[in-house]
Amino acid sequence: MGVRLRYTLLYGAMVLVSGVGLLAIVGGLSVRSTTQARSGTAPAPAAEQIARLQRQLADADAAHSRQLLVGLITGLVVSVLLSLLLGRFLAGRVLRPLRVLTQATRRISADNLHQRLAVRGPADEVKDLADTIDELLARLEESFAAQRRFVADASHELRTPLATMRASVDVAMAKPGPVPAETAVLADRIRSSLDEVDRLLEGFLLLARAQHGAFDDREAVSLTALAAGALRSQEQDLAVYEDLPADVATRGNPVLLARLVGNVIDNAFRHNVAGGWVRVSVTASGSSAALVVESTGPVLDPAQVAQLGRPFHRLGAERTGSGNGLGLSIVAAVAAAHGGSLRLRARPAGGLLVTVVLPLAVAVPA
Repeated sequence: MGVRLRYTLLYGAMVLVSGVGLLAIVGGLSVRSTTQARSGTAPAPAAEQIARLQRQLADADAAHSRQLLVGLITGLVVSVLLSLLLGRFLAGRVLRPLRVLTQATRRISADNLHQRLAVRGPADEVKDLADTIDELLARLEESFAAQRRFVADASHELRTPLATMRASVDVAMAKPGPVPAETAVLADRIRSSLDEVDRLLEGFLLLARAQHGAFDDREAVSLTALAAGALRSQEQDLAVYEDLPADVATRGNPVLLARLVGNVIDNAFRHNVAGGWVRVSVTASGSSAALVVESTGPVLDPAQVAQLGRPFHRLGAERTGSGNGLGLSIVAAVAAAHGGSLRLRARPAGGLLVTVVLPLAVAVPA
């Protein structure tokens, strides 16, 4: 039950209670005792005439009381109906500033935290609420700015020691003279571990960037071209079915969208089975563009498939040994940052059906 309806019912109840009280008072005052004539000294004809007049007066008084009661009840019903209409109107007037605040607050997101409500007027409860929301937005803006600075600083500070370690291994292996076989194997393992850490760090930074909306360079990006490019980069021996019609585009950050499409298609190839297949299609419907990737693979639990969008979450032993567990979580974060969504569904015969829905933009050359 909304606040406006509660206020309307409250006004109607107040009028109803007041009217019932008024009826009780008027009814009590209208009750009259009928005075009976005393018999005795008055002659019989006079007594009969007095009794007849008293009965006529009592009947007239009863009729008048009934008319008064009907009139009061009718007035009470009309008053209650008018109070409900007037109460709804007054409640709407009282709650209008709150509706304005709600609509203005809904328009503020992570991309425009610098906006403020800036309500002007007397220092009442509504202005106090608006000022409190403005203070909260200021704290949120500062927090988001600090997180974005951390992402930028971490990108530099964490990559520098990785590059130093990789350069040290390369220098050690490039020294003149024979290198022991154990040292070469150890160097290869270190390089592989550094590459894995570098990919994990890149995934962390992309995930943080997408979750905090730290990008303003939005432009029209072709989903068709991104899907075709991601398919060309795959080298596994799987049957590939493409359905990439006339160019379909969305609007957003090109780097993040390329990572989104690449992660979805790479996930379909990485977690497939021998002799399997991958079907990739890009469609447009209404104001939405969709990337649909269907693939064969091991049978997955439908109740747990939705959790694949969480960081570091894998299903089954077949999926544990490959990847860093950030692929689909990055896809979900990038899609949400662009106003889209990620839907996952397990295929009964094994494998996964991944659907990414994004806002449709004007088509650009592929």
